[in-house]
Amino acid sequence: MSSLAPESTTQSPKEIHASRRNLLHVEDITVSFDGFKALNNLTLYINEGILHCIIGPNGAGKTTLLDIITGKTKPDKGSVFFGNDIELTKLSEHEISQVGIGRKFQKPTVFENHTLFENLELALNSKKDVWHSLFVKLTSEQRDRVEEVLDIIGLSDKINEQAGLLSHGQKQWLEIGMLLVQEPKLLLLDEPVAGMTPQEIENSITLLNSLAGKHTVVVVEHDMEFVRSIAERVTVLHEGSVLAEGSMDEVQNNPKVIEVYLGE
Repeated sequence: MSSLAPESTTQSPKEIHASRRNLLHVEDITVSFDGFKALNNLTLYINEGILHCIIGPNGAGKTTLLDIITGKTKPDKGSVFFGNDIELTKLSEHEISQVGIGRKFQKPTVFENHTLFENLELALNSKKDVWHSLFVKLTSEQRDRVEEVLDIIGLSDKINEQAGLLSHGQKQWLEIGMLLVQEPKLLLLDEPVAGMTPQEIENSITLLNSLAGKHTVVVVEHDMEFVRSIAERVTVLHEGSVLAEGSMDEVQNNPKVIEVYLGE
């Protein structure tokens, strides 16, 4: 498998970079753990306002890529530019969160003993301490934003319920809402529909499609039918590098992708 060369089914990343404004530039990133290259000279561009899915076998480097973008892991070499001038590899995790990048991990992390409104309030005032967030009144504009986000994630009717009473899928949506209320430019979602019921997955498809254009959304996911339902563009990773890019149909019919997934 290691002899497989990166292949693009349509335009190369640099051609896309030239034809459409990129929000994120990941260039020649390599990161090793105990001699194992989790990412190997990986180059990837994410267009502004797109819903971009990243797929690949286990160990392909998907989560490590998100770790690099958010500053959790520092690369051995390479650069990651957000916009034209913010070099993310030079910043701390906290600094990266302040420039407009929000990340949702696989397992939802909400404040279960607080109401949905309070969860979004805490997220909105994340730069302040908990006491300040819960006991200082929101402005009317901030309150409107919280209510708007609750409507977007489909949980307006549960505004005063404790988050701990929500289903698994609803907690996932609440956590997405906790990112949205901060108005990020880039959303990174790691397996957002894992463990969801079929109906929750359908609702998640509607939610994420509603965000496209207003936000740039990068989704790491294993559920291929879900990816087909949301992705404007798909990148396939293999052994820490880009193997193929294009629409879902293009990458699924790519011989190199078939070889990686099916071992043919």
